[in-house]
Amino acid sequence: MRPRTPLTVLLAATAVTGGLLLAAPGPAAAASTVEVTTAAQLKTALANAKPGDTIHLADGTYSGNFQATAPATASARITLTGSARAVLTAGGGYGLHLNGASYWTVSGLTVTGGQKGIMIDASQGVTVDGVTVHGLAMEGVHFRNSSADGVIRNSRIYDTGNDGNGMGEGVYVGTANTLSDRSDRVQILDNTIGPDVGGENVDVKEGTTGTRIIGNTFDGSGLTGANYDDSWVDVKGNDVLVEDNTGTRTSNDGYQTHTQQPGWGCGTVFKGNTSTLTGATGPTQLAIDVANNGAGCTTTVYSTNTVTGGKGLTNIQVTG
Repeated sequence: MRPRTPLTVLLAATAVTGGLLLAAPGPAAAASTVEVTTAAQLKTALANAKPGDTIHLADGTYSGNFQATAPATASARITLTGSARAVLTAGGGYGLHLNGASYWTVSGLTVTGGQKGIMIDASQGVTVDGVTVHGLAMEGVHFRNSSADGVIRNSRIYDTGNDGNGMGEGVYVGTANTLSDRSDRVQILDNTIGPDVGGENVDVKEGTTGTRIIGNTFDGSGLTGANYDDSWVDVKGNDVLVEDNTGTRTSNDGYQTHTQQPGWGCGTVFKGNTSTLTGATGPTQLAIDVANNGAGCTTTVYSTNTVTGGKGLTNIQVTG
């Protein structure tokens, strides 16, 4: 028989808790690793995921459209992982949709066959790492609906925009024709984008701030000219850093800035980018073609940027 709690201890406890005798909290639910081998299992695992969990995909094909809506936390992320031979194949729609699924990490796997590859909506702090995305009607990876502080890194994106409408961007940040999508501080790091990307390799929309585009390899061989896609990167957001990227095969320019809304397309900094424009046939053929560089809306192009072929480095004064 267990000894009884002394009355004085109970009275002290009730005094501290305002007259309520509270049970001691139980242990937090342990994070788990869920092994998945079928599409049905994957859908169940996504629906039941809890902060700290890992969903591990066995090699194989997972047919369907897959969605995650459970948010994690910065200190207890949810991870969806597999090798490049774990392939999510969609017949249309989104291959993988993170919708309100903040602080997820998606790593290693392949997404193909849908309208769009990985769509990230209203999800903070998502990391996409080492994935392969290809064979899509439209764009590869899209941070949308104020999905701030996202990262895509070490990934390969190619063969997008197969609907022929020039909507096949490799990485798309924000939403066109609105300032309400604050997908801010997205980092696009050390990816290989192209060939056969049917839009800009990276498109940064007005309303977004602080995108970082660093260390990527761009191939513009899929540029169609539709919807003005005639460069590897098109910047319409503010305070964007474009640094240490390498680009080849473009129809016109390497990098462009534009102002679609007053006060946007400003503050871009270009450093250390290597551009090869050999074979370009467009009207300007500049490594860095800047729309705005005046009072209140400046762009900075450093002398560490280089260009081979084309008609020159840039249309503004070079710094340093």
